[in-house]
Amino acid sequence: MEIKIPSVGESVFEALVATWLRQDGDAVRKDEPVCEIETDKITMELNAEADGVLSIAVPAGTTVKIGTVIGTIREGAAAPVAESPAPAQAAAAAPAAEPPLSPSVRKMARERGISPEAVPGTGRGGRVTVDDLFSFAEKREQGASPAGAPPPAAPQPPAQQPRPAAEQPRQAEPPEADRTTRTPMTPIRKRIAERLMAARQQTAMLTTFNEADLGRIVELRARHKEQFAKRHGVSLGFMSFFVKACVEALKAFPLVNARIDGNDIVRHHYYNIGIAIGADKGLVVPVLRDADRLHFWEIEQAIAAFVEKIKTNRLELSDLEGGTFSITNGGVYGSLLSTPILNPPQSGVLGMHAIQDRPVARDGQVVIRPMMYLALSYDHRIIDGREAVGFLRTVKEYVEDPEELFLEG
Repeated sequence: MEIKIPSVGESVFEALVATWLRQDGDAVRKDEPVCEIETDKITMELNAEADGVLSIAVPAGTTVKIGTVIGTIREGAAAPVAESPAPAQAAAAAPAAEPPLSPSVRKMARERGISPEAVPGTGRGGRVTVDDLFSFAEKREQGASPAGAPPPAAPQPPAQQPRPAAEQPRQAEPPEADRTTRTPMTPIRKRIAERLMAARQQTAMLTTFNEADLGRIVELRARHKEQFAKRHGVSLGFMSFFVKACVEALKAFPLVNARIDGNDIVRHHYYNIGIAIGADKGLVVPVLRDADRLHFWEIEQAIAAFVEKIKTNRLELSDLEGGTFSITNGGVYGSLLSTPILNPPQSGVLGMHAIQDRPVARDGQVVIRPMMYLALSYDHRIIDGREAVGFLRTVKEYVEDPEELFLEG
């Protein structure tokens, strides 16, 4: 049985064999993931379609055309059994098993000087994720001794009296190749780079800023989050409020929901909101379709489903297509203020940021309130400054008075 690179969309012509999850000659079971591939759109796993023995034809790191046979599964065959060495010899000869790693995780581990074998994996099948690396690095910096960490070095004898600088022998500088690492960009990263350059070169992008008091939303979430989670099986986050606020603002300022096509302006009479989500391979923007028809819990459930799809490499090309407006939340990484970049052919993107307690004036008094800076980047060719500022003020008004959003549904 052949393992082929599947077709994942009309505009995708090649894919990178990112990593083999099993070794050549391994016995595999039906529906077991055996390979991870990357295109310029998505990352996905290929599963075995039958029980048998895996034979790898194309090594990891190779870019091939759609439809290429990258391996086979010999059905009914048994994996070869090597002659068992003596127990003592086996213990001495067996190297530590390296957990399966994605290229981005492997690169990050190398850059941070982390041995992947020392990191407990929480991903599917015990795989090490980016979050695992961050947690391990944080524990190491705090002086903890995570499981598998190397023991501290033995104390060294006192150093000899240093020589005067003039007598110090000159150290040969290592060659440049030993001080740098060069790796090819993945298809997704190349696609991201192309789209970012296109957004800067092919649009008249401008950004306007405002700030919102999120005290009412914080209060609502604290009061209803337990009941909301019990009733709908998902947490009540901030994103659903902003999706609802953006939909109402788009209704009031329809050009922010439009796009330019040649010499025409295409107005959309529906609201497909892209939600930017960070992944191991880069940022992806899955789309909430007809967001104006979704309730708060449906928005939260859809976002949670996208996150799970991304973690398990099950995101489909159709999940990323058809957006009319996007929202990105740099606040989850601690960003206080930034300029979001457009996601062509869309004409607007809202940037959310970290919530920070700040002194503000209320009724002639200085009070401390949970404030968030908001940023709207827009294509000035189609959207005037008046409309952009009006749109952002409308979003601000809705998130500062969120009860009206609940009344709207």
